[in-house]
Amino acid sequence: MSTNPRAAIVGQSGGPTAAINASLAGVIKAARSNENISRIYGMRYGIEGLLKDEIIEISLTDEDLSLLASTPASALGSCRLKLPEDMSAGEYDIIDAVFEKYDIGYFFYIGGNDSMDTVAKLTRHFRDSDRDVKVIGVPKTIDNDLTDTDHTPGYGSAAKYIAVTMQEILRDCAVYTKKAVTIVEIMGRDAGWLTAAAALPGRIGKACPDYIYLPEKAFDIDRFMADIQAALEKHPNVVVAVSEGIRDAEGVYIGEAKHKGLDVFGHVNLSGAAKALEIAVKEKIGCKVRSIELNLPQRCASHVASATDIDESIRVGEAAVEAAISGQTGKMMCFVRNTPVYSVDIIPRDISEIANKAKTVPDNYINKDANGVTEECIDYILPLIQGEREIVWENGLPKHFTFDK
Repeated sequence: MSTNPRAAIVGQSGGPTAAINASLAGVIKAARSNENISRIYGMRYGIEGLLKDEIIEISLTDEDLSLLASTPASALGSCRLKLPEDMSAGEYDIIDAVFEKYDIGYFFYIGGNDSMDTVAKLTRHFRDSDRDVKVIGVPKTIDNDLTDTDHTPGYGSAAKYIAVTMQEILRDCAVYTKKAVTIVEIMGRDAGWLTAAAALPGRIGKACPDYIYLPEKAFDIDRFMADIQAALEKHPNVVVAVSEGIRDAEGVYIGEAKHKGLDVFGHVNLSGAAKALEIAVKEKIGCKVRSIELNLPQRCASHVASATDIDESIRVGEAAVEAAISGQTGKMMCFVRNTPVYSVDIIPRDISEIANKAKTVPDNYINKDANGVTEECIDYILPLIQGEREIVWENGLPKHFTFDK
């Protein structure tokens, strides 16, 4: 036994996913069996809850952990609070007091790009104040835009949902002979990884969208109209996928005009790209046209979660605990892909090289006309959506875990 075991605390932040609770389950599973960890605490509503001392002690059975891993959203609750840059700000005094109260020596934060900003700041704060607290970031984002990792937990399940839903939309749209255009809007402000997944149905020899538009390339409305006209000449039912963050050559988001607000991190609140294009197609071409915004189901559809994604998400949570116990701090756990047979290794990398940076879809994953993706892109995504988790059903619905009893 360790001569001085200390408590661990874990929290979740940012947008939920179908896999973020799997990482939480991994952290809890590894922490509860480690002799260096005395107790496991959870912060309700992320760092915001920590500042309010909304802390719960966590003690779960194997059955609880299995159910938690298959439950969507953030079981501990989430937030989008940005810590101050000034290390002398009062928030850090509050954090120190909470850590001292609960004797916390290990801090795990499960989240995306903005959450890794919190990990970086706390790492700096504890280092500068000479406090022995190990701080580890556990990646999570359906956007797949964290750097230094092959992919992010949560992306595979969201990509699987998008591929499945797009396949079903394509099947539905194919039943009529009347000319019609369906525009499907998929999440992705600055990175088109999610929208790229709309191409996956074509790999199994079935129908796929006529066009796919990512935010990495400037969107030209005239070229878009020409694409639609060309597709309508080939068949009556045209289906396209667009990222919510598509923007023109001047950098103006297609869906920005109706939504001028910014979130706490300064990001434009986007929505409406597909609706804007629906109106434009109706005016320019005059055929039947509809827009579909996939919205929240992209990140909470655990009933079609990728088994690969969930399993890797559990592993990355376990690896975070192992890294902290070994003395690592100021790190984010990252996936390294092995080929030709797909597998991943998990290694810690410096948070200072990751926080506040973004990984976009590379040029070699986008076709030369900027209206589709390449086979190389599909090869990258396909292993991440493999397998299905066994779902516990209750009264005809999937059973979910909650800390709120």
